[in-house]
Amino acid sequence: MGQTSIKSVGILCSGGDSPGMNCAIRAIVRTAIGLGLNAFGIQRGYQGLIDNQIRPLDVSSVGNIIQRGGTILQTSRSKDFMTAEGRAKAAANLREHNIDSLIVIGGNGSFKGAMKFYEEHGIPIAGIPGTIDNDISGTEYTIGFDTAVQVAIEAVDRIRDTASSHDRTFLVEVMGRNSPAIAVHVAVCTGAENIVFSKQEIQYEKIAEHIKRGMARGKNSSIIIVTEGDKPGLAYQVQTTLQQAFKIDAHVCILGHIQRGGAPSHMDRFIASRMGYLAVKSLLDGNFPLVTVYRDGHVTTAPFIECVQDKLGFDKTELELVRLLSI
Repeated sequence: MGQTSIKSVGILCSGGDSPGMNCAIRAIVRTAIGLGLNAFGIQRGYQGLIDNQIRPLDVSSVGNIIQRGGTILQTSRSKDFMTAEGRAKAAANLREHNIDSLIVIGGNGSFKGAMKFYEEHGIPIAGIPGTIDNDISGTEYTIGFDTAVQVAIEAVDRIRDTASSHDRTFLVEVMGRNSPAIAVHVAVCTGAENIVFSKQEIQYEKIAEHIKRGMARGKNSSIIIVTEGDKPGLAYQVQTTLQQAFKIDAHVCILGHIQRGGAPSHMDRFIASRMGYLAVKSLLDGNFPLVTVYRDGHVTTAPFIECVQDKLGFDKTELELVRLLSI
């Protein structure tokens, strides 16, 4: 494709917030303005687009936000955008503001909505993968994952201090109900004795065996990483079963949304900035609909169709790594 006649770009965040979204917003706005485009921020995601919550952004609008978690544009999930009528209203609002391209920062649900929007209304669209779960197909990395993992690691390190001081087993529940990525990385990096995945059958016998094996060699504490289920609290189910079936007392700590907040890490800031820049450049080059992705150590682009499926798999050798390093 060649150069396009795009004159302005709208920006929205959709779904759950993730550290680094502000870095992407900043990069989009400053790249767009630097290349002679107008930039518009859409508050509260797709719902804000339907409700016409659109405002112009300038260089000063995105000053001093690179270190902030969350998103200055706010985010939401919109049932209205799931309807053809809602998407038609959103397109009309873009036209009203003379916005002729859109960049969506979010997860695969947000991308599916963006793809449908493009198919129906033909507005040039780019996606930037922003979710702490690292569960978008087509990319090896999503904005916010590194920060979320580091926050969880620091929390587990502190819990380990208490576990060792009191000869206790702790069940630490992390986010990622549809993806094991956070749990696997946290388990490896904290020396956890085991991982419980919400989407797999829980092997209580093996968990109990690993805990008792450690006790037999003089280990006075254990950490089990648990991925949240359809709603937080799976760790309490594990706690009850270990107590009733194996006489193992365990304490529960649910980290919850603390993993989403806080200043983004270096990696999230750098990749988000690269993705924001590339999204604008690609739209101008006529390369749409596209998603900015991270592959083989580089930020590049991929067709939308490659990035709208769930990525639930993971490297099974990582589980072997957890098992062997915890003996």
